[in-house]
Amino acid sequence: MLAFGAAMFFTDYSVSPTELGQTLEQRGFDSVWAPEHSHIPLSRKSPFPGGGDLPKKYYDTMDPFVTLTAVAMATKTLKIATGVCLVAQRDPIQTAKLVASIDQISGGRFLFGVGNGWNQDELENHGIPFTSRHKAARERIEAMKALWTQSKAEYHGEFVNFDPVMTWPKPVQKPHPKVIVGGAFPYSARRAIRYGEGWLPQTRGGADLLAVIPEFRKMATEAGRDPDQIEITVWAPRQEADLLKRYADLGVKRVIFSLESETLEKLAPVMDGLGKLMHQVNS
Repeated sequence: MLAFGAAMFFTDYSVSPTELGQTLEQRGFDSVWAPEHSHIPLSRKSPFPGGGDLPKKYYDTMDPFVTLTAVAMATKTLKIATGVCLVAQRDPIQTAKLVASIDQISGGRFLFGVGNGWNQDELENHGIPFTSRHKAARERIEAMKALWTQSKAEYHGEFVNFDPVMTWPKPVQKPHPKVIVGGAFPYSARRAIRYGEGWLPQTRGGADLLAVIPEFRKMATEAGRDPDQIEITVWAPRQEADLLKRYADLGVKRVIFSLESETLEKLAPVMDGLGKLMHQVNS
């Protein structure tokens, strides 16, 4: 069965996290995903990957851990996920505690979607050189895994460096919530194989991904990883039942559809359509 999820930039003018979470859960969705931007600098060294002007919701989005906590409190089964958390910009000790805390509060329903960022100015405002963001993100994730799994953890790297520390709570999920690595092929695939439990590939047309997934599984096997142990989540696929069934046949775990930052009244027909597609794919 192919799981369906939805993503939204939660803002002060969109449907509330609690309303959306309850609506998605009632309609059989698997998960809700919240993206992250700490801020948007007025300068722009990096073009918007989607082309054109940066949409207003990027400036306005709320903190994902706050919105997802609200969803967790209003639901019982819906998974809550960052889509994606910009780990290179975050303090790893504080973020490890956030992840463990939200996993505890949600009863083990948290998925840790991570990305390394595209906005050079935003990264540099956090003190991370754009060309070093991949290494910084890897070190932060490695350090967080140590904090989640060890009673006395330490880490020593270029961007993260601390002597033995103790921090609780530990996550409900063991050894920790799945780290789902997002980005373009083949670079994010290599990162997911190195330190992830899931892969969130960028899609640029469905046909390409159909060819890429077998290549990803081959890469994982050659690296000594069991490809069945690395979940694949496809972001913003075309809404075509036959295509989604082919993804499922290739072992894709879930698909995520982006919702605009709108009211529940405006989103209801969109979710109705996705619900029908879900039934068609999984019937």
